[in-house]
Amino acid sequence: MGLVSRLTRVTRRTLLGRRVRVWHHPAYRLPLGGMEGGRGLEPRRADLVRWYGLQKGMLTQKHLRTPDPVGWEALSRVHTQQLLEEMVTADGLARVFGAHPSEVEVEPLLNMARTACGGTVAAAFEALNQEGPMVNLLGGFHHASPGKAGGFCPFNDLAVAIAALRDVGWTGRVNVLDLDAHPPDGTAACLADDRACWVGSISGSDWGPLPGVDETVLPKGADDATYLSALHGLLSRMPRAALTFVLAGGDVLAGDRFGQLGMTLAGAHARDRAVAHALRGQASVWVPAGGYHEDSWRVLAGTVELLITRDVRPVHRGADPLEARFAAVADQLSPTRLQGDDALLTDDDLADLFGGSMAPRTPRLLGFYTAEGVEYALFRFGLLTHIHRLGYQDLHFNIGQSATGETLKVTGMSGGQRHLLIDLVVERRPYKDGQVLFVNWLELSHPRASFSSTRPQLPGQRAPGLGMSREAGEVLGRMARRLGLLGVMVRPAHYHVAYSARSRFQFTDPARQGRFVALLRDLRGMPLLEATRAVAEGRVRLNGAPYAWEATDMLVLLDPPAHPVAPDPEIARVAAESHFTVVPAAN
Repeated sequence: MGLVSRLTRVTRRTLLGRRVRVWHHPAYRLPLGGMEGGRGLEPRRADLVRWYGLQKGMLTQKHLRTPDPVGWEALSRVHTQQLLEEMVTADGLARVFGAHPSEVEVEPLLNMARTACGGTVAAAFEALNQEGPMVNLLGGFHHASPGKAGGFCPFNDLAVAIAALRDVGWTGRVNVLDLDAHPPDGTAACLADDRACWVGSISGSDWGPLPGVDETVLPKGADDATYLSALHGLLSRMPRAALTFVLAGGDVLAGDRFGQLGMTLAGAHARDRAVAHALRGQASVWVPAGGYHEDSWRVLAGTVELLITRDVRPVHRGADPLEARFAAVADQLSPTRLQGDDALLTDDDLADLFGGSMAPRTPRLLGFYTAEGVEYALFRFGLLTHIHRLGYQDLHFNIGQSATGETLKVTGMSGGQRHLLIDLVVERRPYKDGQVLFVNWLELSHPRASFSSTRPQLPGQRAPGLGMSREAGEVLGRMARRLGLLGVMVRPAHYHVAYSARSRFQFTDPARQGRFVALLRDLRGMPLLEATRAVAEGRVRLNGAPYAWEATDMLVLLDPPAHPVAPDPEIARVAAESHFTVVPAAN
């Protein structure tokens, strides 16, 4: 390709990228603490995509737009008054999101839904104005019908956007290309009377015929080739329209918690490329719809990158936007703000200031962090915002000492009571030629929430969690790095804790790690809740003998060796010799 051709291509891509707008709001994070466990939903998906795009440079501030919550009048054009009244109650929202009512703080959850709808409405108007593609990082609530909501869909943002356009006199034709893994039952009901709308769908679930929908139901586990062939047929039947909504579902991936398809990440990107090519030069609004897989955010990130740059490359498996975000925030934190004003004063300085009498020094966690400094750091990392959205106010931070280490306790007010939310016990511990941050105890509690069938109690839990374990892990890593420690060490008291840490932490004893590898292998396919209960109840056998969980040290080094180190052969040897079986629970 010649220089002129290359410059022309770069210029075209740059101009196209300038036209794309991406709607995002901090409220897009789902304000429910238990979505990742039993329901497999990544509540940070929109944030991860935004962070990743900004870190990579393919998404800039010029692309980003902040939506306003859609008004009740706009919602009432689509939904019945009865449904709107249900959606302002904890019971109604809990039913939609598969949660227990005790988990639901109505205002933040309702604001999330209304703001997402507002993003889709704004994107639709902008797409028509620019005659190009727009993206809303939350939306595609296609299971909400005029009088019924469900399946994580409180309102139908697509129908609300179309109704808003109709309300100002726009009469153009609309296509809805629903590529979520589930049928668009709610959308079909909402648009049944709009003769200028066409709905096409490819899904992996057969819920019966949907009147007015060009629907293709694929067999369970359909692969990339099968899906893309069906997509080619659907696109060939899709009529020309003035505006197209694309539900670029992330639940098409193999292994998705609720999807029934078998696509790869590359196949999902190929799907988006085919649709973008078919819609080139046309107004379109892209929304993420469902996604209950660890790679769902990568599907959405690929959608955004494709529309901005006309190209998409697989998101590297090692890419962790949350880790990169926390690293960037940590670099901006002032050490003085974290330590307090008297950190640089000597005992003689304090004696002089107070006329010879020693003033008590401010308590510091690990000899560095004041309570105010911890509060400030957690605010900057975004944890306090999430805690407030879960229904806790007037947070208090207290640093102390216990027999097992230094303590941090964070309490908050809710319902007229003060609750313990964060309970941390840590210490510096020698390790080889340095020290590590040893986490003797960490409990993140959401006492307002109740255990339920959708959020069952795990061994050792006294209350449901806050849904911030990933953030807490990153904060601890940042603390250790600032203090010049080698890594973070934990002692998991239960199987599910070690399971959650398995991708980064490893048991320090090779034989123990070998048994853990074998346990993961032999319990593969068993739901985590069943597996951790079986271990805790003593129903697991190691080579035929009863097996008791080994609560020993796991470690992650902050700076792994520059050159890869060969795995300890003891790990593989012990894993090969260890065979676990599970005894069924007694009825």
